[in-house]
Amino acid sequence: MAATKATTSAAIGTPACLADGRAAAAAAAPHSVGLPVLPLSPPSVRTQASKTTAYCRKIARNVVAMATGEAPTEVVTELPEIVKTIQDAWDKVEDKYAVSSLAVAGVVALWGSTGMISAIDRLPLVPGILELVGIGYTGWFAYRNLVFKPDREALIAKIKSTYGEIIGSS
Repeated sequence: MAATKATTSAAIGTPACLADGRAAAAAAAPHSVGLPVLPLSPPSVRTQASKTTAYCRKIARNVVAMATGEAPTEVVTELPEIVKTIQDAWDKVEDKYAVSSLAVAGVVALWGSTGMISAIDRLPLVPGILELVGIGYTGWFAYRNLVFKPDREALIAKIKSTYGEIIGSS
């Protein structure tokens, strides 16, 4: 029997056996071939899978509860104050198309300027020079507007007046 197993396993790998498929099937038929045993998944993977399953079940319960009209216990029905403020401001806007267009244009401009700044940042010497210009301007601004008390008060008054013009005084 041991000799048969050795010849069968050797015969399966030979070209003659590959050419005659029936001979290989007949020789291998009395023997059973088992699959290797897979190792169990580590405990951390199992706990992550159970957490994911529990989260999916929770979402499914919430969807079912919303579909039937019942309020789930975990859903907060009161919106935060900032969301209410934004909704009120949006309701007051008359030309929503223009505001939406400006918002999209702002996002595109921000994206484009980010690309431009990253391209400038890759140039040699330019980032260092721009950093020196920024440090110099910050020093000049601080000396001109923040060092002396009358200049600080004038800056604060200018900021408040600009804020009042933008927001609107009540």
